[in-house]
Amino acid sequence: MKATVVVDNISKENISGEWGLCINIEYGEKNILLDTGASGLFLENARRLGVNIQNTDYAILSHAHYDHADGMKYFFKTNDKAKFYLRYGCKENCYMKKWIFHKYIGIPKNVLNEYNERIVYVKGDYTLFPGASLIPHKTDRLSEIGKKNMMYIRSEKGWKPDDFSHEQSLVLETSSGIVIFNSCSHGGADNIINEVAATFPGKRIKALVGGFHIYNKSKTEVRELARRIRMTGVEAIYTGHCTGKRSFDILQEELGEMVHQLYVGLVIDFESENIS
Repeated sequence: MKATVVVDNISKENISGEWGLCINIEYGEKNILLDTGASGLFLENARRLGVNIQNTDYAILSHAHYDHADGMKYFFKTNDKAKFYLRYGCKENCYMKKWIFHKYIGIPKNVLNEYNERIVYVKGDYTLFPGASLIPHKTDRLSEIGKKNMMYIRSEKGWKPDDFSHEQSLVLETSSGIVIFNSCSHGGADNIINEVAATFPGKRIKALVGGFHIYNKSKTEVRELARRIRMTGVEAIYTGHCTGKRSFDILQEELGEMVHQLYVGLVIDFESENIS
């Protein structure tokens, strides 16, 4: 299983980056695209990296935020076959609260209706195909994290803290263990690892790949997260995007060689465990 970072904040040489994430995954004969970044940039980067988006068999949205979903319409116009798998809780209703105002940070308006026939909403533990699963959050009181991060959902009953029911993990089984992809890990990187470990008891958890949404956290908070990650028993983490450089450096100080930086063009072969 090979994962190629198509979009991340960190660019590589002449290949641009942006605030967003997109990862292409080759799993046996299947091609999976996780997220589409914040624009159509992923198409150009994919071309330069030798990734053919037309060959995507499954497209996955990790959660309902613009920096992962704004490229969706470009995907649909480029690939005419793949379904796009969203968590059942995905709607156009995610906001960031700033003072008394709420800024929309969700899925592009109307994309869910315009491409409804291409979208699959999944519930519970969902099997894409043998060896590939979509796993929801199973940790209680995640709305407390949403409130702390000033993230809110607009509902018919008014504003409520985001509980990240729209967020899901892509879980792939490999010969070296289970690899978890969760692009922003809003529900907590440690929680996500523990959720997947409980879902697949007895399985080796090889890695968690994605942003950790800790770019604005204190040094103490990041060090505490590192401690909790170590306790999960995960063997490696590959992180970038909303983790932020300062927090990445702290994670690396605490966890050493198990921490790897995401950047545009990074290729990870989880079968051979090579990184290039």
